[in-house]
Amino acid sequence: MRIISFKPHHDGTIAVLDASSAELIYSYEAEKDSFPRFSTITPTTVLDAAGRLDAIPDVFAVGGWERTGFARHVSDAADYCGIAAGSEIVGEKTIFGTRVHFYSSTHERSHLWGAYGMSPFPAGMACYVLIWEGVLGDFYEIDERLQVVHLGKVMPGPGDKYSFLYALADPKFTLPKGRLRYEDPGKVMALCAYGQTGKPDLDEQALIDFLLPRDHITQWLSKEELRNSPYYDIGVTHQKFTTLAKRFSDAIFDSFYTFAKKNLTKGFPLLIAGGCGLNCEWNRRWVETNLFSDVFISPCTNDAGSAIGTAVDAMRHFTGNAKIKWNVYSGQPFIFDELDQTELEVHPLDYGQVVSALLDDKVIGWVQGNCEIGPRALGNRSILAAPFSKETHERLNCIKNREGFRPIAPVCLEQDVALHFDLARPSPYMLFFQKVLDSRLKAVTHVDGTARAQTVSREQNSRLFQLLTSFKAKSGVGVLCNTSLNFNGTGFINRASDLLTYARATGLDGFVINDAFYLLKTARRAA
Repeated sequence: MRIISFKPHHDGTIAVLDASSAELIYSYEAEKDSFPRFSTITPTTVLDAAGRLDAIPDVFAVGGWERTGFARHVSDAADYCGIAAGSEIVGEKTIFGTRVHFYSSTHERSHLWGAYGMSPFPAGMACYVLIWEGVLGDFYEIDERLQVVHLGKVMPGPGDKYSFLYALADPKFTLPKGRLRYEDPGKVMALCAYGQTGKPDLDEQALIDFLLPRDHITQWLSKEELRNSPYYDIGVTHQKFTTLAKRFSDAIFDSFYTFAKKNLTKGFPLLIAGGCGLNCEWNRRWVETNLFSDVFISPCTNDAGSAIGTAVDAMRHFTGNAKIKWNVYSGQPFIFDELDQTELEVHPLDYGQVVSALLDDKVIGWVQGNCEIGPRALGNRSILAAPFSKETHERLNCIKNREGFRPIAPVCLEQDVALHFDLARPSPYMLFFQKVLDSRLKAVTHVDGTARAQTVSREQNSRLFQLLTSFKAKSGVGVLCNTSLNFNGTGFINRASDLLTYARATGLDGFVINDAFYLLKTARRAA
């Protein structure tokens, strides 16, 4: 049985599962191939995804979403919220003359079953699930028989509140009520490092008390309604705002921690789902609570994994199984279209040559195989550089055309992680903060001494492992800078012609595509 699943609205994705082998075949995200970040499903995505299949799938699954405006009259898809019986729609449809099964379940369920299905824990092991994102802020329990119990709503919309905070302080934010920017939460996470921990002062506590209990914040509150706030348009790098951001972030986490400490007492593993699962500081803090036997966050914990979750839910419905095999490199294959080589020196891939270029402070694009699922570059669509200088950090942010306060992540040999960072556990998906122990790693050390490291083993990514091993042999350090290979505001670059355009425009010194190393003859640094 083949299941094809569609995620509507932002972070549009198409995923295909083979239910007979319980395996993810692929997950194609609409933003990849240099489309705008958070894109809805495009005709290109549909054609690419359909082109990988040799027959019409047995099951078409559609994730749920809010029933507003025109959509409230559509009965073919489930709603946003709901986990109980009746929150799914089951039927049949005719697709290209073939009768197929149809399945739709809520967006809430897509997060729940995506986290469970992708988690490494065996079938039959009970788990807790935390879904925290733009709308939901809830805990659940999945028992040995796959029965789901809703343990409680801690806070509505923690992700939207986090995002609203940045908008309040940003003079450039002008969107009307009901609109927030999906990219802002990551910026708040970066700015928290500049803030001071401690008890909130009166102004901070007043805003925390005003925002945290509110439901549907985007529907009832606009930035302009807080014009009298001392934080209105104060500037996102202002010390008063960065300290507010840190204490606001702590207040959100503390609300969930207090609930978990009281109500999640069985020691089960915790599965984290939703966009707030990209907050690496919060993820680290969940590990350190010692409330759970383990903590798992998938690389597509945000809505990019929602299509996979709906497919898992459909598989559970039709087969009774809700566990899948998957690989983080299950995205779109790289497209090697026409590449003008007149400005390029082309060499067979030699790890020693690439390492020499990196040690000569060159910045290199690194492309291998299929792209990663989820928003983190994990060594198949990456920009790599040596990790030793602040100048490299500044240059990478300049290449990425993003704010100077944003950190640059490291990638590290898994066996060496304890030499350089204080969290001595694998972090293959770059989803935990670590304190940096190695003072040489200036390019990847954030202002508060932390980093968001990815660890790499030979089994996980053999070519990136080999590059890191070769870099360690020459430098003594198995660590590199690793940031995503993308134009500002778009998904990963996924074709050769775009990569060359990017290299010319930003000042990349060269790039690797599979087995070839391309150096620009007249490499220039971005201004």
